[in-house]
Amino acid sequence: MAPAACLNFNCMLILLPVCRNLLSFLRGSIQCCSRTAARQLDRNITFHKLVAYMIAFHTAVHIIAHLFNFERFMDAQLEANTSSLTHVLSVIGNKENESFLNPIRSNGTTIVMFTTVAGLTGVVITLALILIITSSMEVIRRSYFEVFWFTHHLFIVFFIGLVLHGIGRIVRGQTFANLKLHKPLTCHSRYEEWGRITECPEPEFAGNPPMTWKWVVGPMVLYLCERIVRFYRSQQKVVITKVVMHPSKTLELQMKKKGFKMEVGQYIFMQCPSISQLEWHPFTLTSAPEEGHFSVHIRIVGDWTQALYSACGGDKTEGQEAWELPRMAVDGPFGTASEDVFRYEVVMLVGAGIGVTPFASILKSVWYKHVQQNTNVFTKKIYFYWLCPETEAFEWFADLLQSLERQMTEKNMSDFLSYNIYLTRWKDTEAAHFRVHHEAENDPITGLKQKTLYGKPNWDSEFNTIATSHPGCKVGVFLCGPPLLAKALEKQCLTQSQAGAEFIFNKENF
Repeated sequence: MAPAACLNFNCMLILLPVCRNLLSFLRGSIQCCSRTAARQLDRNITFHKLVAYMIAFHTAVHIIAHLFNFERFMDAQLEANTSSLTHVLSVIGNKENESFLNPIRSNGTTIVMFTTVAGLTGVVITLALILIITSSMEVIRRSYFEVFWFTHHLFIVFFIGLVLHGIGRIVRGQTFANLKLHKPLTCHSRYEEWGRITECPEPEFAGNPPMTWKWVVGPMVLYLCERIVRFYRSQQKVVITKVVMHPSKTLELQMKKKGFKMEVGQYIFMQCPSISQLEWHPFTLTSAPEEGHFSVHIRIVGDWTQALYSACGGDKTEGQEAWELPRMAVDGPFGTASEDVFRYEVVMLVGAGIGVTPFASILKSVWYKHVQQNTNVFTKKIYFYWLCPETEAFEWFADLLQSLERQMTEKNMSDFLSYNIYLTRWKDTEAAHFRVHHEAENDPITGLKQKTLYGKPNWDSEFNTIATSHPGCKVGVFLCGPPLLAKALEKQCLTQSQAGAEFIFNKENF
């Protein structure tokens, strides 16, 4: 019973972290009260995974416990010592219209448990859970996202089976009314006299009522409302206003949608019905709230993104006509940790590869705020780090950095933004080119006055320098990148916070 109760509790929790609209509402509601509490909501996917692990663990314990129980039930039915308590309890119910305790009612022959509601739903639930968990492994999710996406929707089968699992009432106990007549503490040692003495009548049993639905009905209703909101949003018209094919197979889509309002660092889910009616993929918004459109940059790495690239004319030399562009559905925007960026006086932005996209929105917004001479910007200093493995990926983002560099120089605000761009991998031919042009005024890769650095940052030195420059300040560290980099930066935040400045780590999770 204990593993089943734990399963009910965890199954109640598992859907809540994936109710994106609910989380966005909560995040906005508690933001003004507690920034720490709001940051915990950014860890919704981590919480979702932990709950899933607990469901898997308690499911295994639940199954093993039932296997031992069925073995004991069979042994009790077949026991040679017919005067034992376990055998007496097992044979109760063999007479017609008599209540029973032992669910195996065959008097020496094994009942096939798969013919019961509990047995069948148990097998279905377990198989669905195995498929969901195995397809959620990092290697599957990264390489075969469609497999992860479709098998994850077996949660519908899982929850239906979960609700139906208890209606067979295979777990039984003494009825409440009979407890008043047949007191177990008094009668358990006098089982041979049951039914023959008035103080110990024959015990009566009944199946325990199903309880799971009471735990999961609330989250299921919330999730159903979530899906209705998503469906409504997906039916709203989205217009693609511009398609840009960047080097290194990066596709930029600029779009408009009536009533669409965004903040820096937010993300959306996108669907292309002509590619798949079911698949939705998350993309960070790279536009600023001040712009008249919203945009995403999509790296072409899988079947869905490749199909979108082709549908937008990526394989055509002459481009695509506006009427030929695919219809897109958009759900969002949804909040992330990067929304808090302007709440810190000093900010560190760290992007790896295409993980720079949320910071494009932030830096664009910074540019617009200074162009419009917005004096309400609390942030006084931004440190920007971009780690990239290939030179082509710099091109789409370099234009923005060049504009920012020029704008800050003109306004005598060159100290406001410090940026460090790192090339982590390069070819021998590229290295020779870099050496030849190293003395040039502008960087040969990005065209910026700030030279590109080679290799990886020395985070100890970087954090120490920032802590020394801003003693007593709260420094917001924002990362969009791989887990290994996240661990390194989080460790630095904990260690370096003792050196003067307080570093607060924030990571994009979607």
